[in-house]
Amino acid sequence: MRTDVDSASTTPRPVVHLELHTGDKAAAAAFYEQLFGWRSELIETPAGDYLALDLGSGPEGGIVECPIGSARWLPYVEVDRVDEVTARAERLGARVILAPREGPGGWRSVVSMPCAGEIALWQPKR
Repeated sequence: MRTDVDSASTTPRPVVHLELHTGDKAAAAAFYEQLFGWRSELIETPAGDYLALDLGSGPEGGIVECPIGSARWLPYVEVDRVDEVTARAERLGARVILAPREGPGGWRSVVSMPCAGEIALWQPKR
């Protein structure tokens, strides 16, 4: 039985974005283009460069270069209220890695749970 679901909805929340964190975004982009045909596009932002990925008909994607030992994927799940869902995750035992913050397209946070891994919460601007 499901309880305490985002915005009292019983509809599962969708993964809307997959973001790869890696120490070498150029090599990662080349690998995925050769393996799956995922093309990348350089997006320049004040916070740094970002490679947007065309994953086909699924969720959006991107690659971020950061100092990390081993590359890993971070799924973004769309929620109605990023602040409320982040607080609920914390009450459920998750650690808040990135507190809710606003960006150009919406608000996001990142939470982590040893048994469940890291997940980003995303509330788009409407």
